[in-house]
Amino acid sequence: MRSLPKDVYVLSAKRTAFGAFGGSLKKHTATDLAVDVSKAALAESGIDAAKVDHVIFGNVLQTSADAIYHARHVGLRSGIPEGVPGLTVNRLCGSGFQAVINGAEQILLGHAEVTLVGGSESMSQAPHIVRGARWGLALGRSELEDSLWSCLTDSYTGLPMAMTAEKLAEQYELSQDEVDAYSVESQKRFAAAQESGIFDAELCAVEIKKRREVVSFMKDEHNRPETTVEGLKKLPKVFKKDGVIHAAAASGICDGASALVLASGEFVKANGLSPLAKITGWGISG
Repeated sequence: MRSLPKDVYVLSAKRTAFGAFGGSLKKHTATDLAVDVSKAALAESGIDAAKVDHVIFGNVLQTSADAIYHARHVGLRSGIPEGVPGLTVNRLCGSGFQAVINGAEQILLGHAEVTLVGGSESMSQAPHIVRGARWGLALGRSELEDSLWSCLTDSYTGLPMAMTAEKLAEQYELSQDEVDAYSVESQKRFAAAQESGIFDAELCAVEIKKRREVVSFMKDEHNRPETTVEGLKKLPKVFKKDGVIHAAAASGICDGASALVLASGEFVKANGLSPLAKITGWGISG
């Protein structure tokens, strides 16, 4: 990995708490969540929104009517000037990382001094689709397609995403006991970190309606701290009859967003800023 020709720094990094599938954030679009977290990241960076030169966000499954304008609307709704461009990128699970890379590249190329980058998804809002309805459907042939389930299956290979995990388990000879033990340990570690408040500094509030009041959503709800090995043994295998992947070992389906403010070394020095981190490089494979 080559060293970068210029210094690029992370000034701030914020995220929403992650909502469970159909949970507290189900009525918030991916754009809504990205706006909340962008405003928080800008506030923490100490940078005026007018200083941002480019807005770049990762978004994979476009689940809302405004998704086609995602990064553009994030910028406008976050108070960034109308003339600042927005770019939405999709590298599947790496889309948020790709947005960071693109933001750093803008700085390295001299096209920007400050970039707002991040990623956002609302899997809960994935719609059901009736294909062909625009041109008319034959009697009895109006099937509903679940766009969420469709997107989690690679149509080129015909494999669901979780089959990647099954293939890796087979390649590295992972037993069911090992997979279950790792799942439980992961939940325990997350619960301990959550309880200790270690995540608090990175979280931003999302206002949600609960009955007749508006409350701040600031605690991850996708995790399952009550998970036990005994409980996991009762779960059915979803993707392969004799496999090791069940609901507790598969990738989560949830809602949330994150945002970072990046800046050049010259901008940081000129404004006397104290960055969180320095970007030294990256790699892409596959």
